[in-house]
Amino acid sequence: MSGYYAGVMLICIPFIFVFLWMAMGALKTQVQNTASPPIWIFTPTFENFRKVFVANQFLKYIENSLIVSGGATLLALALGLPAAHTIARYRKRGLAVGILVARMAPHLSYVVPFFILFQKLGWIDTYGSMILSHLIITLPMVVWIMIGAFEDVPLELEEAARIDGCSRWQVFTRISLPVCRTGLATATILSFIFSWNNFIFALILTGPERRTLPVAVFNFISGDEIDWGGLSAAATLITLPILLLILLVQRHIVKGMTAGGLKG
Repeated sequence: MSGYYAGVMLICIPFIFVFLWMAMGALKTQVQNTASPPIWIFTPTFENFRKVFVANQFLKYIENSLIVSGGATLLALALGLPAAHTIARYRKRGLAVGILVARMAPHLSYVVPFFILFQKLGWIDTYGSMILSHLIITLPMVVWIMIGAFEDVPLELEEAARIDGCSRWQVFTRISLPVCRTGLATATILSFIFSWNNFIFALILTGPERRTLPVAVFNFISGDEIDWGGLSAAATLITLPILLLILLVQRHIVKGMTAGGLKG
């Protein structure tokens, strides 16, 4: 058992060190951040966090990220749950593989077609373009997690409900979804997190009004210098909510996956 915990610590140490280094950089001045060798003992300053909120419209970026990630997740659930149920019940494996291929393709390959399409529609720098583009991230994840979850629902339950007079939609909403609530929670959380962290779509498809948090970090990088303190503070503020969310719901995520959520 001691060897197990030692292995876990060895895996976790690099990730913990990176986060602590980022948090320390957020509390240092520019001189301290660029010092060589690194300064480990210093007087913390919150000037970088003040700069993030006062000088860079960070609250606006938070609002944009919440709208885009929330909208993309909800739309993916609305489209993906019926699709996953149909694939699971009618064994449409070809369709499932097609969705998986779309998820595996590099996001960069979608940027140019999306930009041309949304430019023609006049949707550049809009919530609509961002939410639709993020479906490339969220929709395949919802479908693939929920396929396994629906396959774990006994077919007899749905057949009994049909005999009792339920329509297909009622069977789906009253029987299948409640039984799969753990997988549903897992799909929702992971879709939101991956959408929240996406960078490339927001970089290309947005302007000043609809930028999300990952792109906002660019405000601290210029041709002359990199504001390491502001960059670290912004990155910490972006990462911390997701980190806390994962810590709070990690048991549900693991339970959803082991219950069949990622079964293919």
